[in-house]
Amino acid sequence: MQNVVLSVKGMSCGHCVNSIEGALTILGVKNRVDLKNNTVTVEFDENKLTIDRIKGAIEEQGYEV
Repeated sequence: MQNVVLSVKGMSCGHCVNSIEGALTILGVKNRVDLKNNTVTVEFDENKLTIDRIKGAIEEQGYEV
């Protein structure tokens, strides 16, 4: 398992947190969104998923990684 902290721009409320958490949960990624620090900590199996796919899922929700 790999842990990565991503900086995410554009988060401003609980809805933002829910959108990102939902998108990452669908991918099977354990995550923790920190609205105050504009970060998302992800834990994933690098043999099954790439960091680029995780970033893409966040960007698809309208945020900049």
